[in-house]
Amino acid sequence: MERLLESYRAMPPAATVRLAKPTSNLFRSRAPAHGAGLDTSGLTHVIAVDPAARTADVAGMCTYEDLVVATLPHGLAPLVVPQLKTITLGGAVTGLGIESTSFRNGLPHESVLEMDILTGAGDIVTASPREHADLFRAFPNSYGTLGYAVRLRIELEPVEPFVALTHLRFHALADLVVAMEDIVETGRLDGVPVDHLDGVVFSADESYLCVGVQTATSGPVSDYTRQQIFYRSIQHDDGATHDRLTIHDYLWRWDTDWFWCSKAFGAQHPVIRRLWPRRLRRSSSYWKLMKLERRFDVGDRLEELRGRPPRERVIQDVEVPIERCVEFLDWFLANVPIEPIWLCPLRLRDDDGWPLYPLRPKRTYVNVGFWSTVPVGSTEGETNRRIERRVSELDGHKSLYSDSYYSPEEFDRLYGGDAYGAAKARYDPDSRLLDLYAKAVQRR
Repeated sequence: MERLLESYRAMPPAATVRLAKPTSNLFRSRAPAHGAGLDTSGLTHVIAVDPAARTADVAGMCTYEDLVVATLPHGLAPLVVPQLKTITLGGAVTGLGIESTSFRNGLPHESVLEMDILTGAGDIVTASPREHADLFRAFPNSYGTLGYAVRLRIELEPVEPFVALTHLRFHALADLVVAMEDIVETGRLDGVPVDHLDGVVFSADESYLCVGVQTATSGPVSDYTRQQIFYRSIQHDDGATHDRLTIHDYLWRWDTDWFWCSKAFGAQHPVIRRLWPRRLRRSSSYWKLMKLERRFDVGDRLEELRGRPPRERVIQDVEVPIERCVEFLDWFLANVPIEPIWLCPLRLRDDDGWPLYPLRPKRTYVNVGFWSTVPVGSTEGETNRRIERRVSELDGHKSLYSDSYYSPEEFDRLYGGDAYGAAKARYDPDSRLLDLYAKAVQRR
């Protein structure tokens, strides 16, 4: 923490404060940063795990990969473990994270008990439901524009060594959503308690729910870090298939192939896969390759050589109310040429909600994730803008980790402008940190 404070104090008073960090899970273009950022090298570790209290104190830049290495030996895990290994705890809280426990555990910031935050004013304040509660409530979805979490105390929950998976095939999206809603409401499938729930849509007539039940019963397990690919293992003609993973491999089942996006780099070709080192089959490797592709416009240059127009990047996660999910999926499949699509149901744990991402408590939403490119339209971000409009029409919300195109007025309405403005004025009075709209939409 001392290095962080020293680097903050060394910055010129007029300089915009940013983090200096080697990795990112943001997918929006940004203007080049000038000058040194805050030194986060001392904020990458697990401070302590308390097995009796089922809590962990964690530095803000600690990755979930390192966090679960520290908690699993105690038979514990964070209540929500986002899908990619290099997502940091602080990043998931100041941004948003979601996973297959979100239908019962909500979002990562809802398991935070307290956090120490470096504010734009240069102070370290402890925020909790009792202290600096305004900052505690406004921090989720503020993306570092109200401050940076340097220490977080989070809840943990017991986990079993294995996850038994059932993959349910559906031939109609409406049937899938009905089954999903029943599991969310009852917490069970065929009378058995469900621990994990997500799904994949390959087309209007091929979709799956992936239902996970934790178990201590040992037995054969699959390994999708080698030649086999997890999302392909889900597919079958009808009914249900079954699989088993260790809890560790289940948590990172999507990371090895970046869900399915490793295909763009050839990592799913059998020959290339044998040559691609296992230690480099992970989301952070693909992210670096994508960063190079964007830097040199490789994709657009290849499209030009083929006589085709450039591509628009459509990398988004949106939440829609479950009762509008089929409506959104039907529209998406008819208008956006991207598949597969990831589905993950969620319900907030907290009854008061979170002002900068105002999902309604006691209401079930479905996170819909889609990550690819489409041909460019006649205006910048045409497909992304259409998606934004459709999500708003269905009373949904869109995550801000990627490109956004809202007007300032619409952005304030959708993302808690009043609560954000009040917190910004109190904790960053000199605007040392970027404004949320400037960061999320203007790509600063």
